[in-house]
Amino acid sequence: MSEEAKNITILLVEDDKGISDFVIPELQHEGFKTALAETGRQALELFESVNPDLILLDVMLPELNGLEVLRRIRAKSNVPIILETARGETIDKITGLNAGADDYIPKPFEIEELLARINALFRRISFMKPEVSNLSLRNLTLNIDRMSCSVDSAEIQLSKTEFLMLKTFLENQNKVLSRSDIIDSIWGKGHFIDENTVDVYVGYLRSKIAEHTKDEFIKTVRGAGYMLV
Repeated sequence: MSEEAKNITILLVEDDKGISDFVIPELQHEGFKTALAETGRQALELFESVNPDLILLDVMLPELNGLEVLRRIRAKSNVPIILETARGETIDKITGLNAGADDYIPKPFEIEELLARINALFRRISFMKPEVSNLSLRNLTLNIDRMSCSVDSAEIQLSKTEFLMLKTFLENQNKVLSRSDIIDSIWGKGHFIDENTVDVYVGYLRSKIAEHTKDEFIKTVRGAGYMLV
């Protein structure tokens, strides 16, 4: 990979030795630093001590399952997390994304797909740091540098996906965005994200904004998608 990989640490949380013995050398070959946790509790410990730049997190783990690990990490950090899910387990995918995962990859997977998803995720992170430091509409302000949001100076706590969604809306004010447009912007083209996931996150955003103002921002355009007005 590029020179930047040398400064990136990936924490793999996986109790299947066959998978970890396969993935770790490949990541290291690409130039990434790696750490391995084989249980949910060990994952939380290594998260604190290693301070990884990205986490590959299996759902099925001993001691604490991956979704619980995800929730605990999300309570204190926006570190990028890719969830490893059993192929066909739609519930795990949706639950994981709603709990704050940035992406998921079904098992078994090819190393090329995993590397592509890692690279795409880091491109998204870079995209989140444009020259403009603030985006705003009326009394709503999004601070890009701090990844924070406020309404009438009251701060709103957003997950990374909620932040990216609101950023997408603010960059396309008064423009109708289809669900597929939003998916492409947040998760990248070629991701098979259920369009209902967009509806869920729009609901989260509306609810959080409504706690601080009666102003309406996100309008539903029937048969088309959503628009920030």
